[in-house]
Amino acid sequence: MKSHIVTNRELLPRPVDRKGKTSKRVHFERNVIREVAGFASYEKRIDALLKVGKDKRALKLAKRKLCTYERAKMKHGEMSNVLCRMRATGGGKKKK
Repeated sequence: MKSHIVTNRELLPRPVDRKGKTSKRVHFERNVIREVAGFASYEKRIDALLKVGKDKRALKLAKRKLCTYERAKMKHGEMSNVLCRMRATGGGKKKK
């Protein structure tokens, strides 16, 4: 025997569904701050390690500074993306 047939209601998205996602404005503000302030000293060290190919050591350094493996992986990815972008644009070298 089949039970009573019901149609699924379309629910509006709940505010909690947005948790953890950054808005366009926040993303823009963080980019401006990063451009003005530059990198922290440990981020520069991670960048230097990535340049010479010591990925595991860079990840360990990030883990030690940021306390959790998840945060370290995110920072490692962010810094490697920055490095890739620098290589793509010519490394930020100034022309004479």
